[in-house]
Amino acid sequence: MAKRLIPFLNRVLVEKVVPPSKTDAGILLPEKISKLNSGKVVAVGPGSRGSDGKLIPVGVKEGDSVLLPEYGGTTVKLGDKEYHLYRDDDILGTLHD
Repeated sequence: MAKRLIPFLNRVLVEKVVPPSKTDAGILLPEKISKLNSGKVVAVGPGSRGSDGKLIPVGVKEGDSVLLPEYGGTTVKLGDKEYHLYRDDDILGTLHD
């Protein structure tokens, strides 16, 4: 369902990662520990144009895990899932294992 929305310019469609609230053994995790504002990139726009007219590509690609700001973005509901639209320069970084 999310593939139907193609962001314009330098916008990035992100599905936020919901951290687990308890371990596999059933131990409840404190909210502070499990709160990392991250998400997975679902779709990206083509990029924006610089003052010289050249295309500036988006810095992330589909499938990247990204660190998101605490506030900002636009909430978009597609079907029964909730996504968020951010500008490329609002994303704080990528997360790697």
